[in-house]
Amino acid sequence: MARYTYEGSKRNEIVFPLGGMGAGSVSLDGSGRLRDWEIFNRPNKGSRNGFSAFFVRAEEAGRVIDARALHSDLAPPYTGRLIPGTEFREYGFGPHRHLLAGVPHFRDGSFYGCFPEARLDFRDESFPGRVSLEAFSPFIPHDDLNSSLPAAFFTVCLTNNTQTTLDYTAVLCLNNPFPAPRSNLAPAGPHHLMRLSGHPAPELPHELGELAMATDAADTSYQQYWYHGAWFDNLNLFWRDLNTPGPFRNRDHHGPDGEDVAVLASHLRLTPGETRRVRFLVAWYVPHCWAYWKDPERGPWEKSWTNYYATRFADVTAVVNHCMSHWDDLAGRTRCFSRVLQSSTLPPEALEALTSNLAVLKSPTVLRLTDGEFYGWEGCHASAGSCEGSCTHVWNYAFALPYLFPRLERSMRELDYTYNLRPDGGMPFRLQLPLGSPRSGFRPCVDGQMGGVLKVFREWKISGDTNWLRRWWPAVKKSLHYAWSPDNPDRWDPGRTGVLTGRQHHTLDMELFGPNAWLELFYVAALRAAAVMARALGDPDAGLYEQLAAAGRRYTEERLFNGEYFIQDIDVSDRTLLEPYLDGDTLTGASTDAAYWNEETGEIKYQIADGCHIDQVLAVWMAELCGVGEIVDRGLVERALAAIFRNNYLPSFRQHFNPCRIYGLNDEAGVVICTWPQGSRKPAVPIPYAEESMHGFEYQVASHMIAHGMVDEGLTIVRSIRDRYDGEKRNPWNEFECGSNYARSLASWALLPVFSGFRCDLVRQALGFRPLQELEEHRYFWAAGTGWGQVVIGAAAACLSVCEGGLVLRRLGLPRAGAAVGLRLGGAEPGGEELDFAVEGDELVFGPVRITPERPLTVIYRA
Repeated sequence: MARYTYEGSKRNEIVFPLGGMGAGSVSLDGSGRLRDWEIFNRPNKGSRNGFSAFFVRAEEAGRVIDARALHSDLAPPYTGRLIPGTEFREYGFGPHRHLLAGVPHFRDGSFYGCFPEARLDFRDESFPGRVSLEAFSPFIPHDDLNSSLPAAFFTVCLTNNTQTTLDYTAVLCLNNPFPAPRSNLAPAGPHHLMRLSGHPAPELPHELGELAMATDAADTSYQQYWYHGAWFDNLNLFWRDLNTPGPFRNRDHHGPDGEDVAVLASHLRLTPGETRRVRFLVAWYVPHCWAYWKDPERGPWEKSWTNYYATRFADVTAVVNHCMSHWDDLAGRTRCFSRVLQSSTLPPEALEALTSNLAVLKSPTVLRLTDGEFYGWEGCHASAGSCEGSCTHVWNYAFALPYLFPRLERSMRELDYTYNLRPDGGMPFRLQLPLGSPRSGFRPCVDGQMGGVLKVFREWKISGDTNWLRRWWPAVKKSLHYAWSPDNPDRWDPGRTGVLTGRQHHTLDMELFGPNAWLELFYVAALRAAAVMARALGDPDAGLYEQLAAAGRRYTEERLFNGEYFIQDIDVSDRTLLEPYLDGDTLTGASTDAAYWNEETGEIKYQIADGCHIDQVLAVWMAELCGVGEIVDRGLVERALAAIFRNNYLPSFRQHFNPCRIYGLNDEAGVVICTWPQGSRKPAVPIPYAEESMHGFEYQVASHMIAHGMVDEGLTIVRSIRDRYDGEKRNPWNEFECGSNYARSLASWALLPVFSGFRCDLVRQALGFRPLQELEEHRYFWAAGTGWGQVVIGAAAACLSVCEGGLVLRRLGLPRAGAAVGLRLGGAEPGGEELDFAVEGDELVFGPVRITPERPLTVIYRA
């Protein structure tokens, strides 16, 4: 697990999120400090919640022999942060007091992080004992409630490595961040709970909240408040209390000034060589979300809603009771998921990439709305979401959620087709909150709208629920027909030819004019998927969709492939291409002509033209993963992927000109968005972001290359990305693009179905695996429908097991299906239920059976 262990300076940028999906998070940094207190239903990067920290103390015969913060050395620089408006408190004054860098602590440590679990092993020969801090937050596929808990779970592990019996104290201090803080409470119960809350003004409901810390240790003590005073009195007096032997004496009052910090301590006696563990829970409860990014001068009640976890728990005490009483179960199920996923026989860099980016789902990029619906920003700015609205084109790339939490992914489709679809069939690509707010007035985008049709197809196949498809089909059909609707001012395909010729908005934030393979293939893929769905529902338009898809495919192959890669067919000097679209807004706020015409060079700006674009076959990648099938000639796709690696992959950025945002630099490597190989003409002002290297784009093209046999090339790209996120240069659990925790990097999950050859069609009650690599034994995590588990494929047998849930199957695709001589339900040993089966191609076909944790499905191969 070397790729998950960080030593020395490789810990400097680590910030590991702990919390629940859409429930906020608290992060553990590489030195053991708690930071990024993002519990207020919005980002809060770099934040410190006062003196919130862990401490440890050792006593011998009633005498304190050592006490220190559970931190290692603070990484330089030590000048202090440069923050406008805080000149007297930060820059030029050294590290802030809240970082406790001036308090005795451990010299060194190592950080092990394999999402969703982390561990810090502290090292200092002068401390009488060994200390580790473990942390996790529940992450259990398909259990979206327990994966959305507003809590972080910590365990302090103490080992007495001396020759003397010692008394240890593990301490958690927690600052109260709420306005007008009220007295902290320590009610009795099966665990020891300290609760912190406040009295916000009635007109500020979003400031209502509670924090709590709890432990199940038998011997505890506490302080409701640190001492209040001037200057440095509070930390001085706490340090005196920490270095006083025995239990803490409660301080149940606080003065008019100072920070409200509470203390919860657990006391343990360890004999020589003994190891014991102490659990601490940090939980929060901030029930009201509000659209702070919209007209903040209006009262927040007008634009507020209750977040999901507040509909399931009455207060922070209820959260604590649930977490503490189910700790073992939540930890065991989370570790089961992690263990099964980590045992998958993928190259280590691929496994690291898909695992680490799951952290996006625990970041404030994600919200869960009142009824549990999933909503995502694109990413996070420092104190606000980045680019609102579950952006349809960005979330096209995110392939983890549909398998791990399919109900939540379906909720994204349902929200879009309920609240975002206009009467004319156009769909703005940013869902507005609170639900029911006026739609965005900006134009629909092709990749987002057509990607929505593909994603409905995917959700149908993953769930097998044709009734769900039938319910949403009229809206899906309307969105597809918008391409040729006379109400579409951007005239995507006004002649219903199967070819996009109009003005086409896209994920690179401007518009392309005229035919281009990138967006055309989205149209073809949506038409192909729609044909399959229409036929399943008995819709007579299935034939029309097939006809248009075939016409679009022919045009793309014959007119939009230049012999090396796919292009945009445009004469950028032809100003008349803009004339049909002079009305309407642009993203830059200018008129179409002003935004797109470059008078100096006589060109239309922001076009690809003859460029080699990283996403030219993105829709093919989506279609293949979703099970739509071939939408354009496979040979051309493979030539295009080879061209992207040849032209766009840079082994070093040192000589690369990049006027855009910097996500790779110096001797780092990566894939840039667009290049114009020798012999092609680069527009004077090309498509935006052309020179950038953005991770989500890179993951999709890397996994697509791997799927088409370019394994070395794809893994080279994956390694290049993860080497940028090595813990020293950048945080391994925060791949950023337009802000932190960027959703597009969830494209890395595609590496798992690509290497395992996983395919899912529960409409046919079928799963399949076609591993990419030649190995003696294959092991892969899988998730779909109502269950998740593992498949193990060996020379003598293959076993499909369920860890949680269950799945009804009648078809199982496997390599060497024709060599199967037996099929058993309930285990490979005699006594399992023998099943009759037939072989159709690479699938075993049998009477429908329910696979459960107690009843795996085992295939026996002939010797």
